[in-house]
Amino acid sequence: MPRNQTLREKLYTVVFRSDNPAGNRFDIVVIYLIVISVIMATVETVGSISPKIRELLRAGEWFFMILFTIEYLLRIYSAKDRWKYITSFFGIIDLLAVLPSYIGLFIQGGQNLLIVRLFRLMRIFRIFEMGHFVREGAIVASALRASRVKITVFLSFIAIASMVLGALMYMVEVGQNDQITNVLEGIYWAIVTLTTVGYGDAIPVTGWGKFLASLVMILGYGVIAVPTGIVTAEISSRVLRPSNRLKTKCINCGDGDHLFDSGFCHKCGHALPEPKKS
Repeated sequence: MPRNQTLREKLYTVVFRSDNPAGNRFDIVVIYLIVISVIMATVETVGSISPKIRELLRAGEWFFMILFTIEYLLRIYSAKDRWKYITSFFGIIDLLAVLPSYIGLFIQGGQNLLIVRLFRLMRIFRIFEMGHFVREGAIVASALRASRVKITVFLSFIAIASMVLGALMYMVEVGQNDQITNVLEGIYWAIVTLTTVGYGDAIPVTGWGKFLASLVMILGYGVIAVPTGIVTAEISSRVLRPSNRLKTKCINCGDGDHLFDSGFCHKCGHALPEPKKS
């Protein structure tokens, strides 16, 4: 770390970045704390554990609550844009990680124990904090953003297909099947079958109904294959893209997918920063 850094800048380097030894150690410690606290929150919901173990779990929860509160306050203090962090996805998740225990302080009385337990179960949100430290997750997130139009079109097609197939199933089964007595139940059957879940609570009984069900079940394989292929292709294009790409992002729009010798952002036209020499 540069010697002329302020305390806030040093904390930012440790708390928000993992490309340095201190930040990497901080991330590893927080990951272990998250995993342990989530395991404890899960075990606490088991009704058969002994009172002594339950007391230990509650004491441990207070310990973790204090640690995660300190971490949350450190993130707010060291963030470059504090309000942006507080209202961001991970900022909200970090708040949810500590909020349930504090809510429990203000909800007293036997009649409210169930509510307290439900709030305390929200501690499971801590597991989402691990997303801070999974750098490869940025590749998946980028691929999903790039695929959102294709996936939206695909889901729209599935929604239309479900309504059409549900209506057809109702038409061929009406009067002969007491499980599909209206179009809505037919649509429900189509969605369950298309997604290959197959609850079996609505089964066609007529010949035409079984024929239609066979087509829908075959079509269901495409429901899994198509979006998977779309996202996989996007991920592959990012993992296997040419190595002569800029490591830094456009300071205007944040896009980072540019050739090494590019002078301007292909998305917004803003001048790109000079690439760092290795």
